[in-house]
Amino acid sequence: MKSIMVIGGGLVGAACALRLQAAGIAVTLIDPGDKRRGASYGNAGHIGSEQVTPWSAWSNVWRAPMSSFAVGGPLDFRWSDAPLWGAWAMRFLAACAPARYARGQAALTALLHDSMPAWVRLADFLEQPSLVKQHGHVTAWMSPAKADAAMAAMARTAWGATSYCEMTAADLARYESVLAKPPCAGVLVTGTGQVSEPQAVRDAMLAAFTERGGVVVADTAMRIEPNGRVALASGRTHDGDAVLVAAGPWSRGLMEGLGVVTPLIGERGYHLQSAETNWPFDLPTTVFEENFVVLSRFTNGLRSTSFLEFGSPDAPGDERKWALLRRRIADLGVKFSDHPDRWVGSRPTLPDYLPAIGRLERAPNVLYAFGHQHLGLTMAPITSEIVCAIATEKTPSVDVAPFRIERFA
Repeated sequence: MKSIMVIGGGLVGAACALRLQAAGIAVTLIDPGDKRRGASYGNAGHIGSEQVTPWSAWSNVWRAPMSSFAVGGPLDFRWSDAPLWGAWAMRFLAACAPARYARGQAALTALLHDSMPAWVRLADFLEQPSLVKQHGHVTAWMSPAKADAAMAAMARTAWGATSYCEMTAADLARYESVLAKPPCAGVLVTGTGQVSEPQAVRDAMLAAFTERGGVVVADTAMRIEPNGRVALASGRTHDGDAVLVAAGPWSRGLMEGLGVVTPLIGERGYHLQSAETNWPFDLPTTVFEENFVVLSRFTNGLRSTSFLEFGSPDAPGDERKWALLRRRIADLGVKFSDHPDRWVGSRPTLPDYLPAIGRLERAPNVLYAFGHQHLGLTMAPITSEIVCAIATEKTPSVDVAPFRIERFA
């Protein structure tokens, strides 16, 4: 393979484009250029190596009513988009079957085992080790009863290559200066971490990509053909030896244009970010479970993320969610701007909560890497290494059979 077109410039697409270009393949990256539209821009920055348990589990189904937005939870469905998530939900329920759940957990465990080392390798490759912070993350509780129940559940949970320990009183006291009151309990997970700022990492990858001769085309891919030709919204076409589909939730239309069943949905998240903050850099990403809030300190401010909203990736944001997120930040007593940056974007999610990574059987010139759900940032470097191995006819470090898109045929 001498040339490849990468469709999608989010974290997964940018990482793949960089690795492929560095491997000696001439890469053209096709992306609309709106950096705010995808989850790569607005996520929590968490490297979630601990998340080896698929969300397609019966325990999450039973918990859904108590987690719904109607009763103050994070889970919501846009009823105007019911045709999108209705069929998806049926496949999600099928993926909850014990045997499929177990296979999914084994596949995620294998993929996430090297996710943090892959981030370190990428940062070293970029000669910017400060892009990655390997200081773990915290899950904290304000209620003793909630903490006891949650920690009992954690003891029954798989953790992959990560581990956790209960925080001491001194650990919890570190939050006294940034919260109205410190958490009553918490755990520190090791083997995870965060990036310095998601968009800064993406910018670093794209800069390194173009410095090595990679080409960026600001356009939208409308159709791909089995031979690798890409038709763009501008009316132009691009040809290469191959094409990699890494367009996040917008990959669905491109793959279905090839006749490939692709039950992909936009699982939307929201954030508020304040440049004004007293949250120190050495406090890791912190999950406040009762509040359904995640706080991450970046170089450009403090970000608060929340919500799981299923619907169209192109739908407008829900004002109620930003308002509720603002109230929860205030309830915690976090110093925050009165006029924070607001964002909504979509995580590309398949019903079994496994990504799609591989080479298309019916069209070997088409490679794909999308559907990384909440773990796009986490999996971007390891995915790029796998895609590069496939493109250069080498054996990937991880068995990609569980991630074939043909599993939905």
